[in-house]
Amino acid sequence: MAAGAVVDSLLSGACVVFTLGMFSTGLSDLRHMRVTRSVDNVQFLPFLTTDVNNLSWLSYGVLKGDWTLISVNAVGAVLQTLYILAYLHYCPRKQALLLQTATLLVVLLLGYGYFWLMVPDPVTRLQQLGLFCSVFTISMYLSPLADLAKVIQTQSTQRFSYPLTIATLLTSASWSLYGLRLRDPYIMVPNLPGIFTSLIRLWLFWKYPQEQDKHYGLLQT
Repeated sequence: MAAGAVVDSLLSGACVVFTLGMFSTGLSDLRHMRVTRSVDNVQFLPFLTTDVNNLSWLSYGVLKGDWTLISVNAVGAVLQTLYILAYLHYCPRKQALLLQTATLLVVLLLGYGYFWLMVPDPVTRLQQLGLFCSVFTISMYLSPLADLAKVIQTQSTQRFSYPLTIATLLTSASWSLYGLRLRDPYIMVPNLPGIFTSLIRLWLFWKYPQEQDKHYGLLQT
């Protein structure tokens, strides 16, 4: 096997393993909901936006014929849908959540209708769909930055998950290298902010250790 093919296989495998590892961090939330039969301290919107992101990248993978993208995002969409259904099952107030879900589903269906019916040229469709996926992924990676001011103000990183931070860093790095290898900027560029935000989180974990948070909480009580 040629060296280039070996590199491609390794990068593809890394993308699959690290991304599925990142998606599986939601299993702890699922376990929490099942044990407590509540959704306390579990956020709904990340499940929903990640599901839409998976479905968008799944479409891009199908159009591009990339089985790495297809397999990862198909499994990711199934997992996120499972988390969403569990959240809806245990949440007592479903109206606002159902409205959010319906709104994003309508947006997704309108997007599918536009890309598959209004853009007949496959090359143009691939470029526009890749741009849409890139913008959506970048916005997802940058959204946690809104919590930085709160973390610095409280000197507490309890709002962040250390395992998810590591998983995001490895996932973003592997996809950036995979996109670079394929010369596909729509895969490479949107994952660079994931590396950036993960490094910021790691610096905050170093500056404000969670053990310190526990002692601070005891002093406060």
